[in-house]
Amino acid sequence: MLENYLKKITDLDKHAMQEARAHWDNLAKPLRSLGRLEDMLIQLAGITGSAKFSGMKKAVLIFCADNGIVEEHVTQTGREVTASVTRNFTKGIATVNALAKICDADVFPIDIGIAEDLNCSGLDIRKIAYGTKNFLKESAMTLEQCEQAIITGINLVHEKKNQGYNLIITGEMGIGNTTTSSAILSVLEEVNPELVTGRGAGLTSEGLKHKIEVIKKAINLYKPDKNNVLDVMAKLGGFDICGMTGAFLGGAIYHVPVMIDGFISAVSANCAVKLAPACKNYIYASHCSAEPAGKLALDAIGLKAYFDCNMCLGEGTGAVIGAKLFDFALSAYQEAVDFQTAEIEKYEILK
Repeated sequence: MLENYLKKITDLDKHAMQEARAHWDNLAKPLRSLGRLEDMLIQLAGITGSAKFSGMKKAVLIFCADNGIVEEHVTQTGREVTASVTRNFTKGIATVNALAKICDADVFPIDIGIAEDLNCSGLDIRKIAYGTKNFLKESAMTLEQCEQAIITGINLVHEKKNQGYNLIITGEMGIGNTTTSSAILSVLEEVNPELVTGRGAGLTSEGLKHKIEVIKKAINLYKPDKNNVLDVMAKLGGFDICGMTGAFLGGAIYHVPVMIDGFISAVSANCAVKLAPACKNYIYASHCSAEPAGKLALDAIGLKAYFDCNMCLGEGTGAVIGAKLFDFALSAYQEAVDFQTAEIEKYEILK
């Protein structure tokens, strides 16, 4: 079933990208002087198929899920924090809510696998299961659940596009998800877990050592196949990672740009690109996470962050800040005058 979705992914519209480049080059400024802000909209033209843009209506999709690996004491807090923070999303009092107001983005918390039922107004219930299994004892989820969670992310992008949203910002909440992300990246990139595992929300040096050992032991026990992304995700992953993977794929399927947040989101983007390499062109990297493998996760798919603020909060906080760059780029693109109006001789590309 997932394969049927992936077949819909196409390349960017090269003609629209050429039109956007020509428009930038005709504005009364030194050529290419806005650098990656120009590239941002050229890519957007390729995604949407048009060099004419309206404003960006932004949706923050926060995939919330619990992880059974928390049983192994790889986190500072218990899994109950997942539910508590999710409630705060619905109340509009979490950090991402505060930043989203500045970015003019709407926040949508999604229960894709919280370990309890929450009766919160504003929570989108898409629960696959009540958290994953402890991946040190068994696979985190079945292959069927993995695909279901990915397709959930794909469908959410489709729904948001139909509601008028044209920029998707990814976010997550799930105690234990730096462990799942580190484990997945370690396998996919054939990197020692020590190099991709950090302290998450806060661990002692002993705690970090234990976390690394848990990941190593699980990988050795279940030997996930690095050439089979779904096998890796099902054995080691979380429902939040699967949902975000689906969101990145959904962006490519439905021609909507999708923004990576931090480390966990970047690992999800890795999974998406390995499932469908062409979806990389529909993805933007916001910031470089302060997690040890934050840059590695982006380098693995050839993406460069727009900024680095040493952040590692998650929730979509970095991606919300990155999404604001679209507003600046669009303002220059749509409001700056051309050379003729400015009565300035047009610059030429010199060789």
